[in-house]
Amino acid sequence: MKTWKKVLIGLSVVLALGIIVGVTVYQSRKNLVTVQTGKAQKQNLSSVVSASGEIKPKTYVNIGANAFGKIVKLHVKEGDHVKKGELLAQLENVQSSADVNATRASLQAAETDFVAAKAGLDTSRADLNRARSDADHAQLDWARAQGLYKDALIAKQEYDSKKAAWESAEAMLAQAQAKIDQAKAQQDSAEKRISQNQANLTRVSDVLQKTVYDAPFDGVVTNLPVREGETVVIGIQNAPGSTLMTLADMSVITAEVKVDETDIVNVKMGQSAEVTIDAMPRKVFHGTVSEIGDNAIVRSTGVSTSQATSTSEEAKDFKVVVTLSDPPSDLRPGLSATAKITTATRNSILTIPIQALTVRTQADLTPPKDGKGSVQAAAPVDGAKQKEEIQGVFVIRNKKAEFVPVETGISGTTDIEVIKGLQEGDEIITGSYKVLRTLKPGTSVKIDNSAPKKEEENS
Repeated sequence: MKTWKKVLIGLSVVLALGIIVGVTVYQSRKNLVTVQTGKAQKQNLSSVVSASGEIKPKTYVNIGANAFGKIVKLHVKEGDHVKKGELLAQLENVQSSADVNATRASLQAAETDFVAAKAGLDTSRADLNRARSDADHAQLDWARAQGLYKDALIAKQEYDSKKAAWESAEAMLAQAQAKIDQAKAQQDSAEKRISQNQANLTRVSDVLQKTVYDAPFDGVVTNLPVREGETVVIGIQNAPGSTLMTLADMSVITAEVKVDETDIVNVKMGQSAEVTIDAMPRKVFHGTVSEIGDNAIVRSTGVSTSQATSTSEEAKDFKVVVTLSDPPSDLRPGLSATAKITTATRNSILTIPIQALTVRTQADLTPPKDGKGSVQAAAPVDGAKQKEEIQGVFVIRNKKAEFVPVETGISGTTDIEVIKGLQEGDEIITGSYKVLRTLKPGTSVKIDNSAPKKEEENS
């Protein structure tokens, strides 16, 4: 055989071998999936609930107008520190003062009438006693005259005179008794007028008192929306009245935040929190949860569900109050704040990145066909079980992705506790998001932790 033929045959064999090797490599890589991985490791983990809101004093009051009138004097200005009972504002009170003076004079007149009625009653009682004595004396004379006249010892004229005197005395007794009843009625009337005037005095004194505004507690005037000379009105039905000022007790400062309804079940009284204030960057203030709202608040309207007239499927929040333990002296109500509440803490627990968690149905985990095309033997699963969702992660074993169901605990910012299903050091698939969403158990994988995660970030 000629040399060129030998060379041609050799080249053909090499080319065929190269094609076979290339096809084999291509087929082996055809079903290979590139993934990013992480390790199941032990570390300290804290579960944190984040919520936003605003700074508020624990105790504050909006002092509203209790009467209609013009402001004649404001004794404070915004930012002033006041003591309990200190005079804050004065409304015009000419008419209310006159009403108090007039009612007080009427009360004094009624008290004088009562004294006169009481004296008249005493006089009537004395007259009654005298009339009763005269009637008794006249009755004795009349009885004696009857016996003497029967024995013909006195004249008919004297007999008639004694009888008339007795009848006159009886009439005077009845008149004295009537005067007693009249005097009692006058005394009762005077007493009722005293009660009436006392009630009127209480009413007009209350009206007068509502023109003067005192501080209900020690605090700071945080809002003063009115000026001297303005007229204020009281609220009626759905129309709110005028607000004179807001007084706040700045000794106890809180951050009132709104926690999402999915997180509120983890928030408990006394839990620690870190509060940041937008107006004071790079500063962290500490506090504890001191109040948890019972009624949900509709996020779009800010109205409590207990006050809503209809049901709503909108997102809801719950009010949570965090009392600051180290508030600065220059803190102002209304500043925007964010509270990070630590709901749970675990030390030296097994954790994995949160993004490694995925969900598969029982149907997704059905054993694949074997090399002969038949389905491997497995226990029969009914339709309901086929749709049951199982939480787990993909663990790399023998260069393949194996789905492992896991039981999780608390969640941190980027990691989550694994209670059951994994061991420390297990290599798990953490990305990309698209791969985790479509990855099937038993798939061959290629690890590339240097690959950019643009696809995952976009997702």
